[in-house]
Amino acid sequence: MNRTSSRPFMLLLLALLSTAVLAAEPDIRDIGTFSLDTYRGKVVYLDFWASWCKPCQKSFPWMNRLQKKYPSDRFEVVTINLDRKREPMMRFLEKLPADFTIYHDPSGHIAESFKLQGMPTSYLIDRNGKPVKRHVGFYSDKTGEIEAEIEELL
Repeated sequence: MNRTSSRPFMLLLLALLSTAVLAAEPDIRDIGTFSLDTYRGKVVYLDFWASWCKPCQKSFPWMNRLQKKYPSDRFEVVTINLDRKREPMMRFLEKLPADFTIYHDPSGHIAESFKLQGMPTSYLIDRNGKPVKRHVGFYSDKTGEIEAEIEELL
């Protein structure tokens, strides 16, 4: 096979590989495995969200940037989805992919233990696993304040 005849094959192969990567299902963890102890030693931005939450749509790109901004050995974004069914969560994630850890809590047990007051609600968890800040809702103009809080904990 000469170089010219192999080009269409290579283009097709690249297209198939990129489609497979894009179609890959996100890593959704079982809520039964969730424990803040897993993240001890790191600062954690813990976010509770649902597919129907409009502010959550705005927070996802920012959380992706957060995950990339800080060293993974010292910081992690962890989210907990509260949709009762998996399908709405997956449709949301098709539109707004996540570069961070996701747990699915269809029963809402973890959310109840954190006494959520709105959606989304996020907590900053210090390196010892202790919640030190709570943010109810998502406001783009407050992201700088939250990042300053993260940097203070780091």
